Amino acid sequence: FVDEIDLRYNRWERVAIPATQAVMYCIMDVSGSMGEHEKELSKSFFMLMYLFLFKQYKKVNIVYIRHHSIAKVVDEDEFFHSRESGGTVVSSGLEMMYNHIKDHYPLDQWNIYGCQCSDGDNFPHDRHATREFMLKLLRMVQYYAYVEIDQGGSRRSDLWAQYEDLTATHPHFNMNMVSDPSEIYPVFRKLFEKRQPTVRTS
Repeated sequence: FVDEIDLRYNRWERVAIPATQAVMYCIMDVSGSMGEHEKELSKSFFMLMYLFLFKQYKKVNIVYIRHHSIAKVVDEDEFFHSRESGGTVVSSGLEMMYNHIKDHYPLDQWNIYGCQCSDGDNFPHDRHATREFMLKLLRMVQYYAYVEIDQGGSRRSDLWAQYEDLTATHPHFNMNMVSDPSEIYPVFRKLFEKRQPTVRTS
C-alpha cells in the first residue's frame, strides 16, 4: 500500500529546463612568462569558444579574469593587453571565477562555461588550492576547457599533470596543448567533438 501523500510529496522527477542563456568565463595567466605570442593563441581560442556558444544560446555574457599572483575581473582591452612581471598563482583565477559565479550567476538560471589558457606555470605551494577550486568549479559548470600554450609542443607542465587525471572522472572537462596558430581550430574541434546539447536538470 502506498499512501497518496507519499506520491505527492516524496517523488523526484528530472525536469529539463530550456537553456537560453550562458556565461563564458575566460581565464588567462598574464604573468611574465606569457608573452604576446601566447596571448594571441589564447585570444583565438576564446573567440572560437564565444562563437560556438553564440550559436547555441540567445544570450551569452563574457567575464574576463586575468591573473598572475592575484586575480582580477577586467574588460576585454585590459585582458588581452596588460602584462605583469610577477609569478603565477593559478588558484587565484579559479577562486575569482568561483566567487563571481556565486555572486552574479545563479546555477538555476545560467549555463556556465569556463575556458582557461596558460603556459602551465604555477607555484608548487599552490597545487592543493588549484585542485580544490577546480573540483568546486566542475560541480558548477556545463563545460570547462583548458588550453596549454607551449612553444615547444611537447613540454608537460606541473599544471598539466594536476589537471590530466580529471578528464577521466569529469567528462565535461577537457584539455589540450597548442604551440602554433594553425593548431587552434583543430584543437577546438577536438575539445568539442563529443559535446552534447546542454539541458539543466532539477
